[in-house]
Amino acid sequence: QVQLVESGGGLVQPGGSLRLSCAASGSIFSIDAMGWYRQAPGKQRELVAGITSGGITNYADSVNGRFTIFRENAKNTLYLKMNSLKPAETALYYCNAVTRDAIYWGQGTQVTVSS
Repeated sequence: QVQLVESGGGLVQPGGSLRLSCAASGSIFSIDAMGWYRQAPGKQRELVAGITSGGITNYADSVNGRFTIFRENAKNTLYLKMNSLKPAETALYYCNAVTRDAIYWGQGTQVTVSS
């Protein structure tokens, strides 16, 4: 079992920045990859960025160059640094962890981009 707790969301003006955190606990040694997803009201959940256990990253085209996913292994924490945020990126942001046997999700953290 893997437990994930996100934090760092909030209200930010268009063009602003936020850093999301995802603290992992439990069987973290079994994690093969982690990622950030988001879901806006009335829309499907979509992948924002992912990182493998080997450090390979991938990004949605819409965020490439503005968002950075990285992890701090000593703290068992995954981060998402988001720059130049847009109102359309208002959503509930989720962290996930993929193991051989299961996919785990956090409870989400709300990001609202508005003036």
